[in-house]
Amino acid sequence: MGAWTCTRWPDVRECTGERKRKRKGRRKYGGGTVDLGIKDRVAVVTGGARGIGRAIALELAREGAKVGLLDIFEEGMAKTAGDIRAMGGTALEVKADVGDADQVNAAFERFGAELGPVTILVNSAAVLDNISKIELMDPARWERDLRVNLTGIFNCVRAALPSMQKEMWGRIVSISSVAGVLGGFGQAGYSATKAGLIGLMKTVAMEQGRYNITANVVYPGIIATEMFQFMREDMKDRIRKRIVFRKEGEPEDVAWAVAFLCSEKARYITGTTLDLSAGITLFTF
Repeated sequence: MGAWTCTRWPDVRECTGERKRKRKGRRKYGGGTVDLGIKDRVAVVTGGARGIGRAIALELAREGAKVGLLDIFEEGMAKTAGDIRAMGGTALEVKADVGDADQVNAAFERFGAELGPVTILVNSAAVLDNISKIELMDPARWERDLRVNLTGIFNCVRAALPSMQKEMWGRIVSISSVAGVLGGFGQAGYSATKAGLIGLMKTVAMEQGRYNITANVVYPGIIATEMFQFMREDMKDRIRKRIVFRKEGEPEDVAWAVAFLCSEKARYITGTTLDLSAGITLFTF
């Protein structure tokens, strides 16, 4: 074999040498070339106004799902819904606070009435603005983190289950974080809730399997969303050094994985926690 040299580590697509690998017949996932079997299913995405939730909503719409958006940010939801309709899809946005069970129940009733039975739920809504060491943390902010990031998922799962059970088919995917596995300095509330939802989803998987309902978790590492952009550059650089690709992921990287877990092709996957941290968890010393 010939020697290899790389112009910029670790993007192997820029590697040059005496031999080059050729990719033949590669199918582009997420571009409509793979039938995931969810056409005309109703998918509710919380936190769909921006970031990862928005990317997931758009990807599910590309796969033919009717998308219900649940968020508190009306302007962002309207943009996501408009983009879905522009591609020929169906979308309905409902303003609701996931931490308020009454608002969630009312939203799901509307989704069911206007779109059809909800059989896909993606829990992406979350807050990450309570950065403080435990001894300095405002207890009210801690309670708010629990209400939105954990109780919010509980509320949405409870609201979605009746239609899934009736249809004898369901997919539930919740977005955790690498902070829920490794912890995060100054992120007691966020880390605790993101760890808690893993246990919650495993329980849902055990209880609901008899109804052909799967429940899974994906936990991203650093993704190029609004949350990441607020970090200082020196902090971003330190984090990138723990990623094997030396760069943050894109919201679409999460959306593609979530779309698969929502599909008919993932029918035998449940109770799973999928690591989407690009190797952050590999660096343990």
